Amino acid sequence: QVEFAESGGGVVQPGGSLRLSCAASGSIFGIYAMGWYRQTPGKERELVARITAGGRTNYVDSVKGRFTISRDNAKNIVLLQMNNLKPEDTAVYYCNTNPAGVVTASWGQGTQVTVAS
Repeated sequence: QVEFAESGGGVVQPGGSLRLSCAASGSIFGIYAMGWYRQTPGKERELVARITAGGRTNYVDSVKGRFTISRDNAKNIVLLQMNNLKPEDTAVYYCNTNPAGVVTASWGQGTQVTVAS
């Protein structure tokens, strides 16, 4: 069963940067589009960035120009570079295929990102 493991979160001040990393246990990155999602308490999980197997990217409007998603299919990792972070970016960030649930119904533990002065 494919499992996802996210890392790289932390506490940063507004305007700071973080780079999130997601590793998958199976060789899926060369087949499926991948996405970074985030969730805050009481809200549904939302897709913030996606990247196709071929490298085409899409972003939710609120992160365009600040976040960059990339992938290394050979290493089965997907990255999310987050710059100019804002307090509203505070959330638990997860990775999964896009659409989610294509290869597994499970989500990883996620990684907490907190943006506060």
